[in-house]
Amino acid sequence: MDLYLQSLSFTANIVAPIFFIVFLGYLLKRVRLIDEAFISTASKLVFVITLPALVFMSISRTDFHAVFNPEQLGFVLFGTLMCYITLWFIAKQWIKRGEDLGVFIQGAFRSNYGIIGLAVSYNLFADSGLAQASLLLALVIPLFNVLSIIALTIPAQNSGSSSVSSTILEVVKNPLIIAVLLALPFSYFGFELPEVAQKTGRYFANLTLPLALLAIGGSLNLASLRNTSAQATWATLAKLLFIPLLLTVAAWIYGFRGQDLAMLMVLFGCPTAAASFVMAKAMGGNAELAANIILMTTLGSVLTLSAGIYILRILGVI
Repeated sequence: MDLYLQSLSFTANIVAPIFFIVFLGYLLKRVRLIDEAFISTASKLVFVITLPALVFMSISRTDFHAVFNPEQLGFVLFGTLMCYITLWFIAKQWIKRGEDLGVFIQGAFRSNYGIIGLAVSYNLFADSGLAQASLLLALVIPLFNVLSIIALTIPAQNSGSSSVSSTILEVVKNPLIIAVLLALPFSYFGFELPEVAQKTGRYFANLTLPLALLAIGGSLNLASLRNTSAQATWATLAKLLFIPLLLTVAAWIYGFRGQDLAMLMVLFGCPTAAASFVMAKAMGGNAELAANIILMTTLGSVLTLSAGIYILRILGVI
């Protein structure tokens, strides 16, 4: 009994602070202490400055040779592609409208790993978890974006090559990708920033998670749950249950253990990325469906991520 209580306490300490801040953001928006302008500005600040600073500081201070795991990166790439193809094949059988199909596929596979994933990883494994998560982020940012472009373009038969090429250009110019590329030489060769630069970077990095989580909470619209469709429900089940369960078990069978296995569970079990709504709207997808999937997966992940961490703790993985 003590083991179960200790595991429950451990899980609560990991997950609860993250979602308390998300809920606080929702409450602050309801009582009008923050508004849409704040949420928009905070989201942009996180995306352009503070999250790249967090990723840069995390990777640059880490021994690249100690955390680089090509097998783990390869598993993430292969697992994501297999789930993506399977989702497309199955969904195509019953979703006939192209603008719905692309949004469903994107919502079911694309994780909010840049915010929720980093926060959970840091709470689980401190700096080593944050560094490993940042390297995984360097892979999944371009991977998720490119796969989302394909999913939103082909089903809707959107032949606007300029919009597709401009979106790909945005991926290349993504501040997080740039931050990773700039940080890798520091990590690989052991370079160190001047103390002034390190302190400044830490100040920006420390802003990231609370500011981003408040913005996520403020952007939630619970009233939209009344319009939830079967497509949103199935996308949520795929995102929070089927995919993380299947790929975590596959990772265990493959041989991943300990921190590596836990990081994969968190990656695949995160809710759908908020950026999927922006991309769906910009590329002619069903924006309402995208918003509902984000909302349902964000709320549902409180339970599913907690359950995943709890089970791994009980099994002695973490």
